[in-house]
Amino acid sequence: MAQRIRITHGLLRIAMAQINTCVGDFEANTQKIARAIHQARAKGCDSIVFPELAVCGYPPEDMLFKQSFVRENIRQLKRIQKETKDILAVVGFVDKKGNRLFNSAAVIANQKIVGIYHKVHLPNYGVFDEKRYFSSGEHYEVYAFRGNYFAVNICEDIWINDGVIAAQAKAGAGIIFTINASPYHRGKISLRQKVLKEQAKKNQVFIVYVNLVGGQDELVFDGQSMLISDKGKVLSLAPAFQEDLHIVDIALSKLPSKQTPRKGYVKTITIPESLKPVLEPVAQAKLKPLEDVFQALVAGTRDYVLKNGFKRVVLGLSGGIDSSLVAAIAVKALGKENVSGVLLPSHFNSQASYDDAISVAQNLGIEYNVIPIQEIFENYLKVLRPYFEGKPWNVAEENLQARIRGTILMAFSNKFGWMVLTTGNKSEMGVGYATLYGDMAGGFAVIKDVPKTLVYKLCEFYNVISGKEVIPGRVFSKAPTAELRENQKDSDSLPVYEALDPILKYYIEDDLPISKIVEKGFSKNEVVRTAQMVDRSEYKRRQSPPGVKITPRAFGRDRRMPITNKFREVM
Repeated sequence: MAQRIRITHGLLRIAMAQINTCVGDFEANTQKIARAIHQARAKGCDSIVFPELAVCGYPPEDMLFKQSFVRENIRQLKRIQKETKDILAVVGFVDKKGNRLFNSAAVIANQKIVGIYHKVHLPNYGVFDEKRYFSSGEHYEVYAFRGNYFAVNICEDIWINDGVIAAQAKAGAGIIFTINASPYHRGKISLRQKVLKEQAKKNQVFIVYVNLVGGQDELVFDGQSMLISDKGKVLSLAPAFQEDLHIVDIALSKLPSKQTPRKGYVKTITIPESLKPVLEPVAQAKLKPLEDVFQALVAGTRDYVLKNGFKRVVLGLSGGIDSSLVAAIAVKALGKENVSGVLLPSHFNSQASYDDAISVAQNLGIEYNVIPIQEIFENYLKVLRPYFEGKPWNVAEENLQARIRGTILMAFSNKFGWMVLTTGNKSEMGVGYATLYGDMAGGFAVIKDVPKTLVYKLCEFYNVISGKEVIPGRVFSKAPTAELRENQKDSDSLPVYEALDPILKYYIEDDLPISKIVEKGFSKNEVVRTAQMVDRSEYKRRQSPPGVKITPRAFGRDRRMPITNKFREVM
C-alpha cells in the first residue's frame, strides 16, 4: 500500500526515543541516537526527545570522576549535533563548566546547539545520589518554535510542585519536554502518571515525558514514555520494557494560550516544515496484573547478562519454586538454548524434588545435567571428622552441601564462560536464610528483591501466559524446604512466609518500629525475632550478588545499613 503523505501546517510531530543505553558504551549509544534521529526525520518529525544522560548512560556513578569519561561524552554530543539537519533534538548528556558537572539536556536544531538546560532539582534519596556528582542548574530558557513556546527539564524537576515546571509555564511555555531515567518498581507507573497529570493540569501545559528503558546493574527502567495534555489526560503511551520510537502529533491550535515571554528571554528555532506520512493509530495494550514485575525481571536479567559480556547462564535446579521461577525468567530473557540447569542431589533430596526439577528443565526445553553430591559431601565429613567429633550436627554440615553445589556451579561458569544465576528470594535474603559461598555464590541474583509469596504468584502467572503447566503443580503445593537435613522445612527456622513477608515489608521498606508492626496484628515474638534476623544478616547481604530492583526499597542501593552495628530495636 502506498504511504500517504501530507504537509500539515499547525501540526507538531514529536518522536519520543525510548532507548536502552549502557553506561560508558559511547559508540553504541551515539549510533543508537543517530539512528533514531534519521528514522524520526524520515517519518516527518519536527523534533525528537531522548532520555536523561542518553549519551553516557544512566547512572554513570563514579565514572563521573574520570575526566576522560566526561570529555568523551561531550565529544559524542558533537557527533550527534552533526546528525540534526532539519530536525530539533533534545539530548541528555553531562555538561562541564569549570570544575562543575551538570546533568544536562542539549537543545540542538539544524546542527547547532541552541541551548543547554542544567537539571535544577537533584535527587539524593533511595537509589539516587546526584548531589555527589552534579551541581544544580540556576536558569532555563524558553524556545519559540512554530509560533509556540516550549521548555526543557529533567526527571526530578517535574516532580517538584511550584518548582521549575511552574516557572517555565509562567514564562510562557505551552509544551514541556522532560527527559527521564526513572527506575521501575511496583506501582511506579501509577504514581508517575498521577504526578504528571497533576502538573499538566495545574500549569496548563502539554508534557512530553520520555523515559529510559532497559537494565543497568540492579536498576531496570520501564520506558512507558507518554504525552499528557494540559487537561491531564494521557494522550499516548509507549510500551513497557521495550525500545520504541514513539511518535505523536500535537495540533498547535490545541495548545493552551500563554503569555508571550519577555523580550530577550526566548531563543527562536526554525526548522523547515516537512512532508509527514499519515500516522496510523497504535493501540496500547494494558499490562496484566504481575506482567510488569515479570517483564522487569526479564529485562533486568537480559541486560545484566548481555551488557556484561556473557551469552549463557547456568543455575542449580532443586525442584523448588524459586529455582523454577529463575529458570523461567532466564529462558524468557536469553532463550532456552542459552540456559543450562544442574541438578545437585544429596541424600536429603526427595524423589519428588528430583522429578520436579527434571520436569521444569524438560518443560522449558533447557539443557540439564545431574551431578550427585553425596559422595563429595561424605568425603568432606570424613576429612572434618577429627575436628567435628563429639559435636552435634548443625548448620556446618548443612551449609557444606550448599557450598559444594556453589563450587560445582562456579566450575561450570569458569570452564564454559557462563554466568551463574542464584535463586534466593527477598524473604530469605532479608533474614539471612542463605549460605555464603553456597546458594549465594553467583553473578546475578534474579529474584533477590522478590518476596517468597510473590514468587508463587509469578510462577502461577508464568504458567497462565505459557498456556500450560510448565512449572508442575506439586512445586506449588509442597512445603518450602532447603533439604539440607532430614524432614527439613523452612517453617522450622522461620515464621511462615504469609506472616514473614508483610513483617519484612513493614520493617525494611516502610521502616516501621517493632511496636507499630505488632499493632498490625502480628505476634510480638515473631516480629522481634524477624527484626533481629534482619539486623544480624547485613554482613551476608553485603556479599550477595546484585539483583533486579522491583520493590520501592531493595537491599543494596536503596537500603544502606552499616555492617558493624550494635543497635537493636526493642519494644
